[in-house]
Amino acid sequence: QVQLVESGGGLVPAGGSLRLSCAASGRTFSSYAMGWFRQAPGKEREFVAAVTWSGGSKSYTDSVKGRFIISRDNAKNTVYLQMNSLKPEDTAVYYCAQHATSRGIMGLTRATAYQYWGQGTQVTVSS
Repeated sequence: QVQLVESGGGLVPAGGSLRLSCAASGRTFSSYAMGWFRQAPGKEREFVAAVTWSGGSKSYTDSVKGRFIISRDNAKNTVYLQMNSLKPEDTAVYYCAQHATSRGIMGLTRATAYQYWGQGTQVTVSS
């Protein structure tokens, strides 16, 4: 059974930084693309960032480009999201997700491409 466990959320002032971690278990981590999504109150879940199974390609939503960095450590079965220059509009529950297909690269920005999800971690940015 695949498990994804996020950590690292919290309360931070605008302009601050946080690093989210997502520890995975249950299948060969290095074979699957990983993504981060977020959901703010009253809004739909949205794509934030993704990294391919090899780590060779990364994608970001426009609103976080230049501020967030996704990375993975396949030796530790962990994916990270470094969030810098945080803004109040980044406030949301952040979820990590694992792609449905081994070595798959299709639909990395779409929630439907991901098979497993973590429980989420709250990020609150105060103004």
